[in-house]
Amino acid sequence: MWEFFKEGGWGMIPIAICSVFILGIIIERAIFLYSASINKDVFLATMQKCILAGDIPKAVKMCSAANVPLARIVQSGLVKVNRPDEEVQASMDEAALHEIPKIAARTPYLALLSNIAMLAALFGTVMGLIKSFGSVAGKTIEASQKATILAQGISEAMHCTAFGLAVAVFGLIGYALLNGQTQHLEDDINEASVRVLNLVVSNRQKVNVNAVGKEAM
Repeated sequence: MWEFFKEGGWGMIPIAICSVFILGIIIERAIFLYSASINKDVFLATMQKCILAGDIPKAVKMCSAANVPLARIVQSGLVKVNRPDEEVQASMDEAALHEIPKIAARTPYLALLSNIAMLAALFGTVMGLIKSFGSVAGKTIEASQKATILAQGISEAMHCTAFGLAVAVFGLIGYALLNGQTQHLEDDINEASVRVLNLVVSNRQKVNVNAVGKEAM
Protein backbone atom coordinates (compact mmCIF):
# COMPACT_ATOMS: atom_id res chain seq x y z
CA MET A 1 0.00 0.00 0.00
CA TRP A 2 2.86 2.38 0.79
CA GLU A 3 4.42 1.73 -2.59
CA PHE A 4 1.06 2.35 -4.25
CA PHE A 5 0.72 5.61 -2.32
CA LYS A 6 4.20 6.81 -3.31
CA GLU A 7 3.54 6.01 -6.97
CA GLY A 8 0.63 8.46 -7.00
CA GLY A 9 2.75 11.50 -6.19
CA TRP A 10 1.73 14.55 -4.16
CA GLY A 11 -1.88 14.34 -5.37
CA MET A 12 -2.40 11.39 -3.03
CA ILE A 13 -2.01 13.62 0.04
CA PRO A 14 -5.30 15.59 -0.18
CA ILE A 15 -7.10 12.38 -1.12
CA ALA A 16 -5.65 10.64 1.93
CA ILE A 17 -6.78 13.53 4.15
CA CYS A 18 -10.29 13.24 2.74
CA SER A 19 -10.26 9.48 3.35
CA VAL A 20 -9.38 9.98 7.04
CA PHE A 21 -12.28 12.41 7.54
CA ILE A 22 -14.66 10.20 5.58
CA LEU A 23 -13.78 7.13 7.64
CA GLY A 24 -14.06 9.06 10.90
CA ILE A 25 -17.49 10.48 10.03
CA ILE A 26 -18.81 7.10 8.89
CA ILE A 27 -17.70 5.39 12.11
CA GLU A 28 -19.00 8.16 14.38
CA ARG A 29 -22.35 8.45 12.59
CA ALA A 30 -22.85 4.69 12.41
CA ILE A 31 -22.32 4.36 16.16
CA PHE A 32 -24.62 7.28 16.93
CA LEU A 33 -27.43 6.18 14.61
CA TYR A 34 -27.24 2.59 15.87
CA SER A 35 -27.47 3.74 19.50
CA ALA A 36 -30.33 6.11 18.60
CA SER A 37 -32.45 3.38 17.01
CA ILE A 38 -35.45 1.80 18.70
CA ASN A 39 -38.17 -0.60 17.64
CA LYS A 40 -40.86 1.94 16.83
CA ASP A 41 -43.75 -0.55 16.73
CA VAL A 42 -42.94 -2.05 20.13
CA PHE A 43 -42.41 1.40 21.63
CA LEU A 44 -45.72 2.72 20.31
CA ALA A 45 -47.57 -0.39 21.47
CA THR A 46 -46.19 0.16 24.97
CA MET A 47 -47.11 3.85 24.93
CA GLN A 48 -50.62 3.02 23.73
CA LYS A 49 -51.07 0.48 26.51
CA CYS A 50 -49.95 2.96 29.17
CA ILE A 51 -52.03 5.86 27.82
CA LEU A 52 -55.18 3.79 27.44
CA ALA A 53 -54.71 2.62 31.03
CA GLY A 54 -54.25 6.24 32.13
CA ASP A 55 -50.79 5.42 33.50
CA ILE A 56 -48.85 8.35 32.05
CA PRO A 57 -46.14 8.29 34.77
CA LYS A 58 -45.24 4.75 33.72
CA ALA A 59 -45.03 5.85 30.09
CA VAL A 60 -42.75 8.74 31.08
CA LYS A 61 -40.48 6.39 33.02
CA MET A 62 -40.26 4.00 30.07
CA CYS A 63 -39.32 6.89 27.77
CA SER A 64 -36.66 7.98 30.22
CA ALA A 65 -35.28 4.45 30.37
CA ALA A 66 -35.13 4.15 26.58
CA ASN A 67 -33.08 7.38 26.32
CA VAL A 68 -33.16 7.69 22.52
CA PRO A 69 -34.27 10.73 20.48
CA LEU A 70 -37.72 9.34 19.69
CA ALA A 71 -38.39 8.51 23.35
CA ARG A 72 -37.13 11.89 24.57
CA ILE A 73 -39.43 13.73 22.16
CA VAL A 74 -42.45 11.68 23.24
CA GLN A 75 -41.50 12.14 26.89
CA SER A 76 -41.42 15.92 26.49
CA GLY A 77 -45.06 15.77 25.41
CA LEU A 78 -46.19 13.29 28.04
CA VAL A 79 -44.90 15.39 30.94
CA LYS A 80 -47.10 18.23 29.62
CA VAL A 81 -50.18 16.05 29.19
CA ASN A 82 -52.01 17.90 31.96
CA ARG A 83 -51.72 21.08 29.88
CA PRO A 84 -53.78 22.07 26.78
CA ASP A 85 -53.24 20.16 23.56
CA GLU A 86 -51.39 23.07 21.99
CA GLU A 87 -48.80 23.06 24.77
CA VAL A 88 -48.29 19.31 24.46
CA GLN A 89 -47.65 19.62 20.75
CA ALA A 90 -45.42 22.68 21.20
CA SER A 91 -43.32 20.80 23.75
CA MET A 92 -42.86 17.86 21.39
CA ASP A 93 -42.05 20.17 18.48
CA GLU A 94 -39.44 21.96 20.56
CA ALA A 95 -37.84 18.67 21.56
CA ALA A 96 -37.85 17.53 17.92
CA LEU A 97 -36.08 20.73 16.86
CA HIS A 98 -33.42 19.90 19.42
CA GLU A 99 -33.03 16.20 18.59
CA ILE A 100 -33.39 15.96 14.79
CA PRO A 101 -30.34 18.13 13.94
CA LYS A 102 -28.22 15.76 16.04
CA ILE A 103 -29.42 12.83 13.92
CA ALA A 104 -28.58 14.52 10.63
CA ALA A 105 -25.33 16.14 11.78
CA ARG A 106 -22.14 15.69 9.71
CA THR A 107 -23.60 13.14 7.28
CA PRO A 108 -23.82 15.71 4.41
CA TYR A 109 -20.07 16.25 4.71
CA LEU A 110 -19.54 12.76 3.29
CA ALA A 111 -20.87 13.86 -0.10
CA LEU A 112 -18.71 16.98 0.00
CA LEU A 113 -15.54 15.09 0.95
CA SER A 114 -16.23 12.45 -1.71
CA ASN A 115 -16.48 15.14 -4.37
CA ILE A 116 -13.30 16.78 -3.11
CA ALA A 117 -11.47 13.43 -3.29
CA MET A 118 -12.70 12.92 -6.85
CA LEU A 119 -11.65 16.41 -7.92
CA ALA A 120 -8.28 16.00 -6.21
CA ALA A 121 -7.80 12.77 -8.16
CA LEU A 122 -8.65 14.56 -11.40
CA PHE A 123 -6.30 17.42 -10.59
CA GLY A 124 -3.50 15.01 -9.65
CA THR A 125 -4.08 13.10 -12.89
CA VAL A 126 -3.88 16.23 -15.02
CA MET A 127 -0.77 17.45 -13.23
CA GLY A 128 0.86 14.03 -13.62
CA LEU A 129 0.19 14.06 -17.35
CA ILE A 130 1.49 17.61 -17.70
CA LYS A 131 4.63 16.61 -15.82
CA SER A 132 5.19 13.51 -17.92
CA PHE A 133 4.75 15.22 -21.29
CA GLY A 134 6.65 18.27 -20.15
CA SER A 135 9.60 16.09 -19.21
CA VAL A 136 10.10 14.89 -22.78
CA ALA A 137 8.99 17.97 -24.71
CA GLY A 138 11.82 19.66 -26.59
CA LYS A 139 14.47 17.26 -25.35
CA THR A 140 16.78 15.27 -27.59
CA ILE A 141 16.66 11.92 -25.88
CA GLU A 142 16.21 8.43 -27.15
CA ALA A 143 12.77 7.11 -27.94
CA SER A 144 13.11 4.36 -25.33
CA GLN A 145 13.90 6.94 -22.63
CA LYS A 146 10.95 9.06 -23.70
CA ALA A 147 8.68 6.05 -23.48
CA THR A 148 10.00 5.28 -19.99
CA ILE A 149 9.46 8.85 -18.77
CA LEU A 150 5.96 8.96 -20.25
CA ALA A 151 5.09 5.61 -18.74
CA GLN A 152 6.25 6.73 -15.31
CA GLY A 153 4.24 9.95 -15.51
CA ILE A 154 1.10 8.21 -16.73
CA SER A 155 1.49 5.58 -14.03
CA GLU A 156 1.64 8.31 -11.39
CA ALA A 157 -1.48 9.91 -12.83
CA MET A 158 -3.41 6.63 -12.91
CA HIS A 159 -2.44 5.74 -9.34
CA CYS A 160 -3.83 9.08 -8.22
CA THR A 161 -7.01 8.52 -10.21
CA ALA A 162 -7.56 5.05 -8.81
CA PHE A 163 -7.04 6.12 -5.20
CA GLY A 164 -9.31 9.16 -5.57
CA LEU A 165 -12.11 7.17 -7.17
CA ALA A 166 -11.86 4.45 -4.51
CA VAL A 167 -12.14 7.00 -1.70
CA ALA A 168 -15.01 8.82 -3.46
CA VAL A 169 -16.98 5.60 -4.03
CA PHE A 170 -16.46 4.54 -0.40
CA GLY A 171 -17.60 7.95 0.84
CA LEU A 172 -20.70 8.04 -1.37
CA ILE A 173 -21.75 4.53 -0.32
CA GLY A 174 -21.35 5.53 3.33
CA TYR A 175 -23.34 8.71 2.67
CA ALA A 176 -26.18 6.79 1.02
CA LEU A 177 -26.43 4.25 3.85
CA LEU A 178 -26.20 6.78 6.66
CA ASN A 179 -28.58 9.19 4.97
CA GLY A 180 -31.10 6.37 4.55
CA GLN A 181 -30.85 5.48 8.24
CA THR A 182 -31.16 9.16 9.19
CA GLN A 183 -34.33 9.52 7.11
CA HIS A 184 -35.72 6.34 8.67
CA LEU A 185 -35.19 7.69 12.19
CA GLU A 186 -36.76 11.04 11.28
CA ASP A 187 -39.79 9.30 9.77
CA ASP A 188 -40.17 7.19 12.93
CA ILE A 189 -40.02 10.33 15.07
CA ASN A 190 -42.67 12.10 13.00
CA GLU A 191 -45.01 9.11 13.03
CA ALA A 192 -44.55 8.36 16.73
CA SER A 193 -45.08 12.00 17.72
CA VAL A 194 -48.35 12.25 15.83
CA ARG A 195 -49.67 8.90 17.08
CA VAL A 196 -48.83 9.61 20.72
CA LEU A 197 -50.35 13.08 20.51
CA ASN A 198 -53.55 11.64 19.02
CA LEU A 199 -53.68 9.02 21.78
CA VAL A 200 -53.31 11.67 24.46
CA VAL A 201 -55.95 13.94 22.94
CA SER A 202 -58.40 11.05 22.52
CA ASN A 203 -57.95 9.66 26.03
CA ARG A 204 -57.61 12.71 28.24
CA GLN A 205 -60.41 11.52 30.50
CA LYS A 206 -58.29 8.52 31.48
CA VAL A 207 -55.20 10.53 32.44
CA ASN A 208 -54.36 10.88 36.13
CA VAL A 209 -53.55 14.62 36.07
CA ASN A 210 -52.23 14.76 39.63
CA ALA A 211 -49.85 11.86 39.04
CA VAL A 212 -48.63 13.45 35.84
CA GLY A 213 -47.97 16.72 37.63
CA LYS A 214 -45.88 14.97 40.30
CA GLU A 215 -43.96 13.05 37.63
CA ALA A 216 -43.14 16.24 35.73
CA MET A 217 -41.83 17.79 38.96
